[in-house]
Amino acid sequence: MQKIAIIDYNMGNLHSVERAVSHAAAGNATVAITSDPDMILKADRVVFPGQGAARDCMRELETRGMAEVVREVIQTKPFLGICMGMQVLMQHSEENGGIECLGLYEGNVRYFGTVHQDIGVRLKIPQMGWNQVWQQMEHPLWKGIPDGARFYFVHSYYVEPQTPDLIAGSTEYGISYASAIARDNVFAIQAHPEKSADDGLKLLGNFVAWQP
Repeated sequence: MQKIAIIDYNMGNLHSVERAVSHAAAGNATVAITSDPDMILKADRVVFPGQGAARDCMRELETRGMAEVVREVIQTKPFLGICMGMQVLMQHSEENGGIECLGLYEGNVRYFGTVHQDIGVRLKIPQMGWNQVWQQMEHPLWKGIPDGARFYFVHSYYVEPQTPDLIAGSTEYGISYASAIARDNVFAIQAHPEKSADDGLKLLGNFVAWQP
């Protein structure tokens, strides 16, 4: 039976993610929340959730020795990033006056308030609630999920990849922004699939079965 590790770096509601992934796995995987680098490195699949501020996320990753673990597993096995677990894969975030992130993909994390200034449209920040995700590439994790399906979001910052071929899904909120990215064995989504009803569970089930 395959093993799925949910990375515990003291950020986010990990138990809701664990319950959703376990439900989606339907008995075909063991799911464990863990901060043990060895368990994460030995897992068959890795989920990288998170919420809160970029500064706090990066501090916890560095102090717990998790940054290098993430950099290693993202090269070798199916990897799912959720919310902050998507944003910190980029190079830099505007949050907290500017934070250097893991730098795994070229691009930045921008503040929706900057969009307000740029386009003159007042946005409620954070974006909180249900919004549509438009699929920008064919991907196994979209299997059985209709284009434009609604997912649940809670965030004030969004990912702006340097290259559009990284974008797997987009969402409209003042602008069209990248709400999912994918490359090789990595898929990451800004929304919370664990809170996104049937389509969210479908995405998690697709991840459990995914053979990149």
